[in-house]
Amino acid sequence: MRIAVLWKRRYMGNDVITDRYARLYELPLGLAQGGHTVLVLCLSYRHAQPERRVDPISGPGSLVWQGYNAGPGWVGGLPGYWRSALAQLRAFRPEVLLGGSDAPHAVLTQHFARRLGLPYYLDLYDNFESFGLTRIPGLLSLYRRALRGASGIAAVSDLLAEYVCTLAPGVPVITLESTIDPERFFARDRQAARARLGLPAQGRLVGVSGSLARNRGIDLVYESFLRLSADDPTLYLVLAGDLDRRRPPPRHPRLLFLGRVPHAEMPHFFSAVDLALIPMIDTAFGRYAFPQKAYEIMACGTPLLTARVGALARTLADYPACLYDGAVPGDLDRGIRRQLTEPLLPPLPIPSWTQQSVRLAAFMAEPLSAARPRAAPEF
Repeated sequence: MRIAVLWKRRYMGNDVITDRYARLYELPLGLAQGGHTVLVLCLSYRHAQPERRVDPISGPGSLVWQGYNAGPGWVGGLPGYWRSALAQLRAFRPEVLLGGSDAPHAVLTQHFARRLGLPYYLDLYDNFESFGLTRIPGLLSLYRRALRGASGIAAVSDLLAEYVCTLAPGVPVITLESTIDPERFFARDRQAARARLGLPAQGRLVGVSGSLARNRGIDLVYESFLRLSADDPTLYLVLAGDLDRRRPPPRHPRLLFLGRVPHAEMPHFFSAVDLALIPMIDTAFGRYAFPQKAYEIMACGTPLLTARVGALARTLADYPACLYDGAVPGDLDRGIRRQLTEPLLPPLPIPSWTQQSVRLAAFMAEPLSAARPRAAPEF
């Protein structure tokens, strides 16, 4: 297939093109490695250097990245992006569009698909309705219309897939969790990993990474650590990610903050700690999320403990030692003690990004006769 992809350029604090980061990079790469011809158009909502890059692909596939800079007051830069992207798409002559990364790009994908008379698919790595952008007047209804018009939708979790089915009845939906590159995420020597990150060689280290915000439940983690550390002089809490300015961590000699750790270093972070926590609360974001770090932690052979919320609660339902209930006083404390004393590693199969890309390609390549009638392409 000839597949044109429409993404935002900044994803979870990373530049998709230059950082080659996670889902928004790995899915197009996997499609190209599977033999498809792929063009990815990435729009940055903030200042970024325009970039065009051709990634080397062995075999018949190809992968081209084109980055756009919307500039200051990014709404004013959209007309230029729209004209340039439309010209690129007409020159590329895709058979299908793949869009996602947020609600505006779902809407843009539907717009370009209608303009060109093409089928389009959407990829939802989170519940985009929970993002702040959907507060823009009219955007939520346009986003839901884009869902209903898609030829198919990939959702990051079963719960999100089930929810999307209520918003877009009759549209095929598959679950496609965010996952790992097994060549990067595997267990490292614990002492070497600690030395690499400047962490204590001795002691029991509990790690939290990613967004360290109140809306993810970090308050409960801080409170639990203060209680447990008062009775356990060997216990450390290690933070890696972005702090919540309104809820900074408490001052404590055994609370260590590493800042934002590059994604390439995260296998060392997860290997260095004795237990990795994934705090979450039951919100429109949390109940549908499937954090890719869950598979990253497991691939590194590290015990994990996450909130009994949403998609991860369903995934780990057979392993209650890996779950805590944030609404039950002391349950997080008990879970941390249990996983440090008798650690449980859930023996779950972990798909690779290559496998996820194969599934996505098969989903998008369903016979055109099964697709909805559409106008001929207007290239």
